[in-house]
Amino acid sequence: MLLILLQLLVLVSCAPPRCDPGFRGLCKPRVEEKPKCTDVSLSYCDDMAYTQTMFPNILGHKTRGDAEAGAEYLLMSVVESLLRGECNPEIRMLGCSVLAPRCEKEKMLKPCRTTCETVRKRCSHAFEGIEMAWPYFLDCDRFFVSQQEGCYDPLEGLREQGGEAFDSMEILPPEEPATTRQFTYHTNAQMIGILKKTEEQCSDIARTYSIGRSLEGRELLVIEFSNNPGRHELLEPEIKYIGNMHGNEVLGRQLLIFLAQYMCSEYQLGNERIQTLINTSRIHILPSMNPDGYELAVSGLQDNNYSDDEEQDPRYDSWNIGRSNAQNIDLNRNFPDLTSVAYSRRRQKRYRTDHIPIPDYYWFGKVAPETYAVMKWIRSIPFVLSANFHGGDLVVSYPYDLSKHPLERNMFSPTPDDKVFKLLARTYANAHETMSNVHARCGSSRTNSQKGTVNGAQWSSSAGGMQDFNYLHSNCFEVTVELGCDKFPAEEELFTGWEENHEALITFMEAAHGGIKGIVSDEEGNVVTGARVSVRGIRHDITTAENGDYWRLLTPGIHVVTASAPGYSRSVKKVHLPRHMQTAGRVDFVLQKAALELDAQKEDDVAILSMGTYDRFDPYNQYERYTLTSDLSQNREERAEKPWWWNYFVLPGGPAPTWLLKHY
Repeated sequence: MLLILLQLLVLVSCAPPRCDPGFRGLCKPRVEEKPKCTDVSLSYCDDMAYTQTMFPNILGHKTRGDAEAGAEYLLMSVVESLLRGECNPEIRMLGCSVLAPRCEKEKMLKPCRTTCETVRKRCSHAFEGIEMAWPYFLDCDRFFVSQQEGCYDPLEGLREQGGEAFDSMEILPPEEPATTRQFTYHTNAQMIGILKKTEEQCSDIARTYSIGRSLEGRELLVIEFSNNPGRHELLEPEIKYIGNMHGNEVLGRQLLIFLAQYMCSEYQLGNERIQTLINTSRIHILPSMNPDGYELAVSGLQDNNYSDDEEQDPRYDSWNIGRSNAQNIDLNRNFPDLTSVAYSRRRQKRYRTDHIPIPDYYWFGKVAPETYAVMKWIRSIPFVLSANFHGGDLVVSYPYDLSKHPLERNMFSPTPDDKVFKLLARTYANAHETMSNVHARCGSSRTNSQKGTVNGAQWSSSAGGMQDFNYLHSNCFEVTVELGCDKFPAEEELFTGWEENHEALITFMEAAHGGIKGIVSDEEGNVVTGARVSVRGIRHDITTAENGDYWRLLTPGIHVVTASAPGYSRSVKKVHLPRHMQTAGRVDFVLQKAALELDAQKEDDVAILSMGTYDRFDPYNQYERYTLTSDLSQNREERAEKPWWWNYFVLPGGPAPTWLLKHY
């Protein structure tokens, strides 16, 4: 043991002295090597006009490995695919001039600012189109220099290949992405971006506004079109379209995005039909009522696409993924069941099927924030006509949705306005390219549908639907449009879907100008708000809006119409509506003040009290709870909306490349 210790001592004493800054002469001064030119070894930069580069590069990457590990180089590797081949290879070569700058005689040269500015003018719109910020490392003022400072042209090799063609390339003003319909699926962030850009593009006729937020804090954004956006105009009907109520039924969502872009571009191009429609109507478009469900549907479809089971059709597996909202609530079963209320009172004298109040017991159940937002929206605007877009069949369904059968078995259950609803349903189905064709039918509606239309209760009875709520609680007539048996069609089928539906989308909105419209006033010219407009033989009234105006959808023929209000005598007119009228007939009423008919008024009051008060909405202040829930969800970082390409650039263990985000 002693021998071993002696040997170790000898070894230590013979070892060269370690460098210790405390002792002179033990440390030799380090001489840092100056950067030298080295071969360009980045594979995506091997077509540059030079072969030598230098590290650290302009961004400070010390080695080739550092440069290849960064999000900047990753962007250069995928930019051609991201921009769909546009501005390729200019963007990539411009990036390479910063990541692998030119080196001559052991000196780094910087690229020319003029080249950078030219490329940015030509290509910035391409980044705008995918909601990506212009890359920070292509900042022309920061990383590029003037010719006086000795720059080089990073596109020199491209110019040599293209000759004068590149030099003479005209810099065209980029087409606004808002008017360019890309027939691809859009994320929630992209959808909101497109609607906002459409608003900017057509600011004189378009406006976006929010009606609330989903459970997970996503905005329920509406875009409206009118020659005076933002306010109701006298005698102009209000129309709404709602898509994506079921998150996994996605074609309607995309069609409404395309429709918003189409309305904007066609109006500016001078399309007289679109201009007339927008100048005489107020149109509201909500592309997605269930954005949370859509996100789940998209992720579910992607998961199935990566499944190992090759025999299983991924679309079959994902049939119902994302249908409900984030609370697992089917939104089209979540509205107040006013149809049962109407059925229970149909044997009562003077019973009503309009403006039925929401029963108090409804609020004790689970009310989705999306449902709540749409109910408030319906109550706040005097909508006349509406369509709700679904998938899973090819048919237009009209109310009632709930069967009048005692056991709620499927059974034809018409509304008092059955003729009007059939006309509206036929209007869309006949304008659709294939819906009314018997050979094009699909899904379970085939046994009951007639030329692409079907009564909802006869097809599939259900309570708590949105179209029944519209009819029984407001002036609005809504139908449900089933756009096809594939709930989540392939992306390449979106163009066909648009071609099949775009004429029907326009024609249906024009149907809001059928029937009659007018103003109800008193003898002194004061408008009468809340007056009832009744049609003989139809036990469903509509009421006048705040300005005293009304719209009553009717079929062609002779109708006896009455206007009435408490404290006024009734006014009755006989109206003849010929076929093929292009605009609604104008029928005004002037009411004379009179003593209340006590007996009749008493009966009406009893009927109203037995149902509750129409103005009694949200008696337990659910709104405050939903607002709090949405705000909390919105503040969660994991709920923040990111563009569809974001996950490509988030590298494990590395900093998030937030410089790619436009609004960070």
